[in-house]
Amino acid sequence: MQSTQPFSFEFYPPKTEEGAANLQIVHAELAKLNPDFFSVTFGAGGSTRDKTFDTVVGIQAKGIAAAPHLSCVASTKANIRAILKDYQDHGISKIVALRGDLPSGMMSAGEFRYANELVGFIREETGDHFQIHVAAYPEVHPQAPNASTDLKNFQRKVQAGANAAVTQYFYNAESYFYFVDACEKLGITIPIVPGIMPITQYTQLFRFSEMCGADIPRWLRKRLEGFGDDRESIQAFGLDVVSRLCQQLLDGGAPGLHFYTMNQSASSLAILKNIGR
Repeated sequence: MQSTQPFSFEFYPPKTEEGAANLQIVHAELAKLNPDFFSVTFGAGGSTRDKTFDTVVGIQAKGIAAAPHLSCVASTKANIRAILKDYQDHGISKIVALRGDLPSGMMSAGEFRYANELVGFIREETGDHFQIHVAAYPEVHPQAPNASTDLKNFQRKVQAGANAAVTQYFYNAESYFYFVDACEKLGITIPIVPGIMPITQYTQLFRFSEMCGADIPRWLRKRLEGFGDDRESIQAFGLDVVSRLCQQLLDGGAPGLHFYTMNQSASSLAILKNIGR
């Protein structure tokens, strides 16, 4: 039975046959929980984009909605228009609209500079066909000069036609609640779903967090460092920390949870079990 506060899972397109086989297993395990949808990330470059499309269509065909990520930087309106039509033709009705990062070596952002322009374009081209999710940053986008500017950028995405938002992951619930309060003061009422990153190893988490601007609180970082190479202890501690975070978020009124799975199921399943979902 699905929770009144829905949850969803994010995958990345597998790069190898072994990865594709693993994703089939992971998808099947997570699908048993009847999530709201599965999202699939979108890279810069033709082959990765093709793999996103194939992964999305494959998931959609199995009965649970798939939501492709679509980044617009270094792209053209004609290219985005063609991708949107392909998704419409395959019955896709959810999409995660992002600016994305400029591919290495490219100097121009193309015909889209910001995610709000992509959201507006999707609405112009397809009307209300797609439920559009956008990104939100409770701890402030790493390239934003300050929190106020970042909040206004988020507001522009909502005004352009976004239906919901998924946040960057975080480990401080107060950053999320404060962000939601600030949005409400601006009249932003769309659901803002917390993004959840399970903790399975410290080195990888630290690297990701450095790249995306997510804060690892000092107390958490020091605890994880203290475990050294003891992977089992890191996973047990991480499971406890993230389970408590999820419960705190749901108890505080979060409209759901979105798990960054890294194409694995064990941690997400364990967290959801811990919080009775």
